[in-house]
Amino acid sequence: MATKMRLMRMGKKKQPFYRIVVMEETKPRESKYVEQIGWYNPIKENAVSLEETKVFKWLDNGAQPTGTVKALLSKSGLLKKYADNKSAARKKSE
Repeated sequence: MATKMRLMRMGKKKQPFYRIVVMEETKPRESKYVEQIGWYNPIKENAVSLEETKVFKWLDNGAQPTGTVKALLSKSGLLKKYADNKSAARKKSE
């Protein structure tokens, strides 16, 4: 099962609100998801909320973020933190 971190649209017409979810990559945007890891509101000054432990868990399990989710992760600093943690773990094991 190949998984992706992607946006799932919620909200009303002309008032978008997105959940950041982990889904199988073959499923459509509005179908069942495996786990919700955060949300994104583009109307309120690009407000983003992510659960760090869940994001790191899914990145470790091989989930690939889509382009938009990857941009949100790097804006929030989680991609850099994940890379730092991963490189520190490698140095410990050596």
